[in-house]
Amino acid sequence: MAKIAILGFGTVGSGVAEVLTENNDIIEQKLAEKLELKYILDVRDFSGSPFADKMIKDFSVIENDPEIEVVVETIGGAKIAYEFTKRALLSGKHVVTSNKELVATRGEELLQIAKDKNINYMFEASVGGTIPIIRPLKDCLPANRIDEICGILNGTTNFILTRMIKANLEFSDALKEAKELGYAEQDPTADIEGHDACRKICILSDLTYGRNFSPESVYTEGITKITLEDAEYAASGGYVIKLLGRAKLRPDGKLYMMVAPHLIKKECPLAYIEDAFNGIMIKGNACDEVMFYGRGAGKRPTASAVLADVMDAVRHRKARKNIYWNGSGNDMMADLGEHIYPMYYRVKSSSAKIGGVYKIACLLGESPDECAFITEPLSGNEHKERLGLLEKACGVLSKIRVLED
Repeated sequence: MAKIAILGFGTVGSGVAEVLTENNDIIEQKLAEKLELKYILDVRDFSGSPFADKMIKDFSVIENDPEIEVVVETIGGAKIAYEFTKRALLSGKHVVTSNKELVATRGEELLQIAKDKNINYMFEASVGGTIPIIRPLKDCLPANRIDEICGILNGTTNFILTRMIKANLEFSDALKEAKELGYAEQDPTADIEGHDACRKICILSDLTYGRNFSPESVYTEGITKITLEDAEYAASGGYVIKLLGRAKLRPDGKLYMMVAPHLIKKECPLAYIEDAFNGIMIKGNACDEVMFYGRGAGKRPTASAVLADVMDAVRHRKARKNIYWNGSGNDMMADLGEHIYPMYYRVKSSSAKIGGVYKIACLLGESPDECAFITEPLSGNEHKERLGLLEKACGVLSKIRVLED
């Protein structure tokens, strides 16, 4: 029998407890031993909960209990969660988490402790919710050179953009709806400003390229400047707008990394990912394109991924899984000014006045007061230079990257 403890009884933590209880027989059959929940740590009172008899408030009880093999961290953040995770690992306990902020900012240190202690620190649920992506990257695609990771990594922003397109909602109205449905937190900053997606693309890049990519070093842009007009212009030209996290390998071994809204053609598989779903596309030199799709968040989907890691940790209790990254990846990061891509603009001008500043590859729409168009592919530095000229010539209302072919 393997005994576990859960840290935090919020959305994910309560989901883990519920799914473990509901599917206990299935888990026991597949694991070939029983998995028992012994403790739940939370400072709040849950006296009315069916799990009230397992509630404790002192982490040292878990830390010093030799029966606890796996600690499930669902507290979130990188403060108290970091302290408890580190203490659990140092005490020789496997740790499983859904905490993308902690993995992205402290993963290298925590993985090193796990290695030194010959135990597991696992985090499948930190990226993509229920989507199995970390395990395939490590176990199914290791013979590939991964040339690109490109994905819709945040369900909240994808829901907002979907509603803007499908229901003709302004950004503020779509955000309000996301909050009402529980897809967005009351403070949605981490989602709508792109920070959540940035942490996730860093984790995937860390795993893929074996280096530590700090979220602070990755260009990150959210969706707060996207307007209904932009969504309509994009649709008129056969495009949709998605917030993408990307890591693209250059022939010289450098990586372009970014999180930003992109116009993508409707023929692209990622264009079909709607509502609160996530989609991650991996391009390898041997496997070509592989697509992963599923719910990117939610109580039970995330709990499913957490419990899969718990079971994996128990299976590998005596032979830890080799998950690691070493050293800063800053020297691998390419200058985005050299990245070549088309750009979408909406400007206060007719298309006739654009000539001499940009070659218009695709005119998406025009009225007496404004026009929207997609440029020829140019480097980021060239776009920056021409943006200044465009501002002087007519005034720029919106600008969005276009996913290059």
